[in-house]
Amino acid sequence: MRLGTAAESSLPPEVMGGTYDRDSQRVGIVHFGIGAFHRAHMAWYTQCAMAAGERDWMICGVSLRSDDVARQLNPQDGLYTLTEQSGEGSVTRLIGCVREVLFAPDCEDAIVARIAEPSCHIVSFTVTEKGYARGEGNALDFGKARSGFYPLLTRALAARRDAGLPGVTLLSCDNLPDNGAVLDSLMRQWLAAEQPNLSDWFAKECSAPATMVDRIVPRTTEADRAKLEARIGMADHGAVFTEAFSQWVIADGFSGPRPSWERYGAQLVADVAPYEEAKLRMLNGAHSLLAYAGLRAGYEFVHEAVADPTLRALADRLMRHEALPTLSPAPQQDLNAYADTLLARFADPALRHRLAQIAMDGTQKIPQRWLDTALALRREGKDYAAIAQGLDAWLWHIADGRFVDDPFGQELRAHYAQGGRQRVALQCFDAPHPIWPGYEELAGAFRAE
Repeated sequence: MRLGTAAESSLPPEVMGGTYDRDSQRVGIVHFGIGAFHRAHMAWYTQCAMAAGERDWMICGVSLRSDDVARQLNPQDGLYTLTEQSGEGSVTRLIGCVREVLFAPDCEDAIVARIAEPSCHIVSFTVTEKGYARGEGNALDFGKARSGFYPLLTRALAARRDAGLPGVTLLSCDNLPDNGAVLDSLMRQWLAAEQPNLSDWFAKECSAPATMVDRIVPRTTEADRAKLEARIGMADHGAVFTEAFSQWVIADGFSGPRPSWERYGAQLVADVAPYEEAKLRMLNGAHSLLAYAGLRAGYEFVHEAVADPTLRALADRLMRHEALPTLSPAPQQDLNAYADTLLARFADPALRHRLAQIAMDGTQKIPQRWLDTALALRREGKDYAAIAQGLDAWLWHIADGRFVDDPFGQELRAHYAQGGRQRVALQCFDAPHPIWPGYEELAGAFRAE
């Protein structure tokens, strides 16, 4: 038996889930990039709101690159389970707030129609850092943008304007510094070039609040699905597994209605930046360090890497002695306690978070995770030994090639083979169009390591 509406009543009592009439609810959110993280994070908060009685916040998921999630969820009527794992056991919940998943290459008109519906108030994103098609200096790369969400969103916004409907809130849930402002700027660049008569309406009617998201969501394996099926008595092809911890900080700047996510743990604040910078430089920075150094040491999972005393000390140093001094915390933030919490989360063996998953797309992540910290320390005359060791491990990762999943991976591996560290440094820092523009001050130290 496969999970779906008809099988829902056969789920065992241990599968938690609030009941509500899904069929009568309208779609209020269209989400681009409906992968495991979204289903463990934003969809979970939305499920909580709808189970408590809030209406018309069903989610239409959009996949841009692969129809995998559509094939997982659509035959299950959008239903899936979310299992929170820890050393103390696991809790499985039924999530019912996803109406459908549309594969963009096959469903462009349907996606536009969903966003253009009067009931839609939020368009959200987990498309990874590279999904925003940013070029040098936060300029939009129009070539890449044309194969992403920009054309579809533009068509839908134009349809809303022409129908006399209000705009929508654009909500980025990706690990980008100041993600709301970045999305807003890139969208304005696109409209100015592609549909300038929509620019003023967009500026007046739409908003893009900044967010900070945090929940560790390992990639689901066939073994995970098999164990779940044995436990609940039915197959769930869309099952997601995560940790008990979840954090979501959102700037309170919506252009229209939204679910009451704050009732279920989300934080609505005036300024997201202190939370965002701490997460990027401490959590994500330590994660990347453990990923590259851990892979080099022969480990597969985060909990294995952080159990290595040398790697744990490196991660601790990066968080407390390198990242933390560069941060300006909000009054209620205790960053040393935050570091303690992060190390405990990393060490949880129940998550089985693969280092190779964290290591992917390193060229897109390293600037905000390491280089911003290193540059701030360098300008104060301070060292950044842990980050330097992380960069050295990343270079090994590029040269080795076994785990590399990166838009510049093949290019950098070829450069390393031709000219070693010096050639890679040139491409990253000093080329006419460097991979990491704005960090030239770090190039010499990188070459000298």
